[in-house]
Amino acid sequence: MTASEYAVNFFVALFALLDPIGNVPVFAAATAGGIAAGRRWVAVYISLFAFVFMSFFFVSGLALLEFFGISLPAFRIAGGVILFLMGLEMARDDFTAMFADAAEGTEDAGPRAYARRRFERLIVPFAMPLLIGPGAISTVVIYASEAKTLGIEGFAAGIGVIAAVSLLTMICFWMTPLISKLLGRIGMTIIVRVLGLILCAMAVQFVIIGVADTARGVIIKTDVSAPYAAEK
Repeated sequence: MTASEYAVNFFVALFALLDPIGNVPVFAAATAGGIAAGRRWVAVYISLFAFVFMSFFFVSGLALLEFFGISLPAFRIAGGVILFLMGLEMARDDFTAMFADAAEGTEDAGPRAYARRRFERLIVPFAMPLLIGPGAISTVVIYASEAKTLGIEGFAAGIGVIAAVSLLTMICFWMTPLISKLLGRIGMTIIVRVLGLILCAMAVQFVIIGVADTARGVIIKTDVSAPYAAEK
């Protein structure tokens, strides 16, 4: 796998998992009543948190696994199970409704002061674990292991992907009024469910690779665990 192929795969997986477009209704509900500048600053804080948090696990995640004595195949399987459950929830239910009551009236303060107070309340459960949960952490750690085989080029590509997804998340939240108006509730629901289906498929692939690594290719055919590499 080249660095560009790695970056594309990592970007698709991470973008589908964070699902910034699908989280637009949640962000809109959680910042309802706030002034436009305040909502934009909230989006900036959330995106910075996402970048720093995921970059930390990208850099140190493998060392943490070694410290706790967890093998990468076991982590792949566990991460795949978590991703599948999250993807299934996205594909089946309107899981954004639980955050509708997070909205508050406009606070009598400047945009940045409002954003700081709102961000403190959105760290849990919006920023974590909805936006960045165990599934995102698992995905970052798994792709960090693949980046090691590519050297410094893979490391730079991984950090670049995390930065790009964080930036796109901020842009999506900035465009909350426009996206909500263009897609409508039906469009939002379709996007959430399609991304959930993609996430389920990626989760199954993670489990297949984990089992294949554990069985050393005895049980799982290599053209199943790595289908596109086998075609080359």
